[in-house]
Amino acid sequence: MEDKRSELLGTKDVKKALIELTIPATFAMIVTALYNLVDTIFVGRGVGDIAIGALSIANPVQMIVMAFGLMIGIGASSIFSRAYGRSDKETMRKSVNTAIFMGIVLSIAIAVLGIIFLDEMLYFFGATEGNIEYAHEYLFYILIGLIPFSLSVIFNNLARAEGRAKIAMISMIIGAGVNIILDPIFIYDWGLDMGVKGAAIATIIAKTASFIYIFAASLSNNSNLNIKLRKLHQVDVKMVGEITAIGFPSFVRNALGAVLVIIVNNLIKKYVPMEPEIYISIFGVVNRLLMFLMMPGFGLVQGLQPIVGFNFGAKLYQRLYDVIDYAKKLMTIYFISILAISLIFAKQLFLLFSNEQNPIFMTAGPAALRWVSIGFILVGFQIILSSVYQAMGYAVRSFLVAMSRQFILFIPLVFIFTSVWGVAGIWYTFMISDILAGLLSFIVYEYEMRDLKRKIPILHQTTG
Repeated sequence: MEDKRSELLGTKDVKKALIELTIPATFAMIVTALYNLVDTIFVGRGVGDIAIGALSIANPVQMIVMAFGLMIGIGASSIFSRAYGRSDKETMRKSVNTAIFMGIVLSIAIAVLGIIFLDEMLYFFGATEGNIEYAHEYLFYILIGLIPFSLSVIFNNLARAEGRAKIAMISMIIGAGVNIILDPIFIYDWGLDMGVKGAAIATIIAKTASFIYIFAASLSNNSNLNIKLRKLHQVDVKMVGEITAIGFPSFVRNALGAVLVIIVNNLIKKYVPMEPEIYISIFGVVNRLLMFLMMPGFGLVQGLQPIVGFNFGAKLYQRLYDVIDYAKKLMTIYFISILAISLIFAKQLFLLFSNEQNPIFMTAGPAALRWVSIGFILVGFQIILSSVYQAMGYAVRSFLVAMSRQFILFIPLVFIFTSVWGVAGIWYTFMISDILAGLLSFIVYEYEMRDLKRKIPILHQTTG
């Protein structure tokens, strides 16, 4: 089994290897994004347009937990992949143990603090008197289920790092399937009639089912993660720092996403003083749609990362160059395609979320989606560049790429644009910051690929 995975990552045609790892990762991420989308659809149709805003208010906590999970999972996976490439089993084992420990400790800390300061946190996130009750009900139950939530994210990354992308896919499909089945039962009045609280409970049950499956698969003899239950307490303290450093750019990207949600929600409250809840709901829908549309791109880089990490560790630079170049071509084609879909079918997409036919929701919503989606033109270069740097262990470079859009550009621009154009300035900011960050990433990407190409004949000369 180990030889087959080494062959997949290190000797198989890189295009075929990338597709083999990308398809299950992409499918799983689409399904995961789909249940987030369906969750919002059920809440919008079962509870109302305003309740969608409550999910947007609670979303920063979920994004922060996801950010920690991805930080740990990607950091540990990078260490694991490079150790796997050089057959260093001791480092492979330590990376997994340390990741589990970090996930549990951080989840408990976030849950305890979140429950203690729940209402204060929700108002800080942008809640209003019109949606605070919905947001409180939803987030309270989400906080209870943080441990399986974060650990499932970590183990999905580790499974892909050892070449078991199908296991990660099945885990995510189980979670998504359970959530989609339970949502209407828990939310609607013909079922348990629990409303927004029902959506949260359904999500917790689904995340727990997902974690149980992937953890059991990771304990099997078919896994190279080498988990020993009696030795889980054996944590490499030094490795905590390395995992954090490598995965920190992912944390920044996702945590800053949470910061952006908080900023946008509060700017909406400022520039729409009368009943801002509907615009917060519009923003919530745009966020979920963007997440769904962008997931195949993230699935592609999740398939790319273990190949990059393995071949970089093995110094197989020709394979490294070829797989990154091929991923770039696929990413470009995909994002141009979804740009067209967003521009043409924006109104039809918004119709999925409401049966109230609110005129503001159905007019301002599609317009917002169209403006935001224009940024898709170059965003693929930023995603690939950051992910490749992470897989190579270049933490600082990946961090700077992640910061370019969500901190250096977005935050100052959103305050300037909203002061000029009001709430419409929010949508313009998404578009402009994505285009500028994508252009910067494109320039750096071209430089890095030329540098990588120069290494190929040097290696051949020294080994020939």
